[in-house]
Amino acid sequence: MDQTQQLLQELTEAHGVPGYEHEVRALVRGYLEPLGQIEKDRIGSLVCRQGDAGPRVMLAAHMDEIGFMVHYISDDGFLRFLPLGGWWDQVLLGQQVVVKTHKGDLPGVIGAKPPHLLPSDERDKLVKKKDMYIDIGASSREEVEKAGVRLGDPVVPAASFQVLAGGKAYMSKAWDDRVGVALTIDVLRHFSEARHPNIIFGVATVMEEVGTRGAKTTAELVDPDVAIILESDICGDVPGIKPEESAVKLGAGPGMILLDARMIPNLALRDLVIETARELEIPLQFSAMPGGATDGSQIHLHHTGVPTVVLTVPARHIHSHASIIHRDDYDRALRLLIALVGRLDADTVAGLTA
Repeated sequence: MDQTQQLLQELTEAHGVPGYEHEVRALVRGYLEPLGQIEKDRIGSLVCRQGDAGPRVMLAAHMDEIGFMVHYISDDGFLRFLPLGGWWDQVLLGQQVVVKTHKGDLPGVIGAKPPHLLPSDERDKLVKKKDMYIDIGASSREEVEKAGVRLGDPVVPAASFQVLAGGKAYMSKAWDDRVGVALTIDVLRHFSEARHPNIIFGVATVMEEVGTRGAKTTAELVDPDVAIILESDICGDVPGIKPEESAVKLGAGPGMILLDARMIPNLALRDLVIETARELEIPLQFSAMPGGATDGSQIHLHHTGVPTVVLTVPARHIHSHASIIHRDDYDRALRLLIALVGRLDADTVAGLTA
């Protein structure tokens, strides 16, 4: 296991759903502290500053992952939950989870009424989250409370980092967006030993999955001249997806989002990304996300506006217990990002809005 793989494993296996990011934040802070000056907003986001002169370049990735919150305990010891972030009901049943309590972590499983007890006309219907529960093996409310569970406790997917076939495909929870956090750390590592014509702000935001909240507060803190959002992207190379719906493939290179529901990238910055990738002979993939948004939605509207672009590492099966990325995509994204940041001097940044 090399340094990058270790970083990716530690970040994805750490727990941190929206509003409860303290565990992953401590891990990220440990990586960032040797690399620059640490600042923070007042809702939990971290900012690492490198440099003293030049345009203010913001690299933003969110450290929260999708999960749940306990909102009801039944008399017979089952937990009802609310989603924190976007979950597709179909990926939940039978999945293991961890309930984070003040007494420690409790394993559990998501269940619903067994199909054996359903009438035939209901067996093929999709079970909704509201009809599911978390079973921690208790038989009463008193037993649940004795175990330490309180209303409002966070619940995270139970999943571990695994290396798949060929040695370059990595499977874990939370690639959205721990892969972006890893890129931020690795870029800061590089420029801690290399000159750069700007001030770099590596930002790990909170609560992106529930409304890009940390993006707003950290944009106020950083006041960037230009921003690069680092995210996962949705692969279209699985059965059932047409090329016109998504042409993004695992292992075919990093990506750039051309449009999402709340942001169109700065066109000059977009072209700089394309030109830089071409010069480095890095294959670049393109996607559109009309039904979603990123931290860029808040950051590009900061003050009078910030030139912003979203760079991605493709991932299969995001917003589930087990998504997959490819190491080559990560390494190429890192090379592209390092080159791009190195080109963002005062003249180049001024030209983005000329």
